[in-house]
Amino acid sequence: MLLPDDRRTKLDDTDDNLFYAYPRFVTHVDEGFIQQLTDLYRERLKPHTRIFDMMSSWVSHLPDEIEFAHVEGHGMNQEELAKNSRLNHYFVQNLNANPQLPLADAEFDAVVNCVSVQYLQHPDLIFAEIHRILKPGGVAIISFSNRMFYQKAIAAWREGSEGDRVELVKSYFDAVKGANIPGFSKPEIISKQSSLPSFMKMLGIGSGDPFYAVVAYRQS
Repeated sequence: MLLPDDRRTKLDDTDDNLFYAYPRFVTHVDEGFIQQLTDLYRERLKPHTRIFDMMSSWVSHLPDEIEFAHVEGHGMNQEELAKNSRLNHYFVQNLNANPQLPLADAEFDAVVNCVSVQYLQHPDLIFAEIHRILKPGGVAIISFSNRMFYQKAIAAWREGSEGDRVELVKSYFDAVKGANIPGFSKPEIISKQSSLPSFMKMLGIGSGDPFYAVVAYRQS
C-alpha cells in the first residue's frame, strides 16, 4: 500500500460532494503561478492532441493560442465546469469515492492536474488510471503550490514540508509499475518561485506563490 490509512485521512471527513456543492469562481493561485503553468503547458502540450484536465474547474490555464483536438474535463462542480470554455466535454465524479475513470484505455496524449493532487485519498489508484488512459509516450503534468483547503487535504500532504510534497507526488508516479505495466518515466521536478507582475513587486506585494510541477511520461 502506497499510503497507510492514517496518512489518507482528512480533518473534514464529511461527504466531499457537500463541500464542493457550491461553485467557487475564483483562482486558487496567483497570476505568477498561472503564467508559469501556462508556459509549461505551452512547452509540453502539442497542438491537435487530446487532453484530460483532471480535477478542473471554471478555468484550465491552457494556452489560448493552441488548438487541441479534444479537451475532456473532470471536476466536482457542474456549474464551474460548464463555465470552462476550453472543455469540449466534462463529467462530475468524486474520485475519493470512485477512483475509476469512465475513459477508454490509451485515449489521451496528456493528463493535467492543477492544485488538486493534495485531496486524493487513493493516489495509487488514480495514478494507475492516469497511466491507463494515457497513450504510450503521453505526458502527465501535476502542478501545485502551498495553498490548499486545509481541512480537505490528506494528512500526508498537510503534515509535510513543500519538499516532502514534491517527493510524495514523485512516489505516486513511481508506484505505477508491475509485471505487465511499463509505468512512467523518471519524474521530472520543476520548482520555481512564481513571478508576480512588476507593478505588484513595486508595491511590495510578496514574492508570489511557489510553483511546483512533477512531470512524467507513460513508457511504452
